Amino acid sequence: MLKAAIVFMLLATVVSLFSGLFFLVKDQGRTSRVAYALTVRVTLAALTLALVAWGFYSGQLVSHAPW
Repeated sequence: MLKAAIVFMLLATVVSLFSGLFFLVKDQGRTSRVAYALTVRVTLAALTLALVAWGFYSGQLVSHAPW
């Protein structure tokens, strides 16, 4: 369940990235939709980071790295 939430958050971040690009090209800086898309993207990235941290803290995510 946690892994699916992390993947969903990453996909939502990518969608927000491309919506910001679309607004940047379409509006040419005349509206604040680009700034709103940036705010949404930063919030989604912070929530994704918090989910990953929670996953490691709770033991639901583990690292199998050899180092």
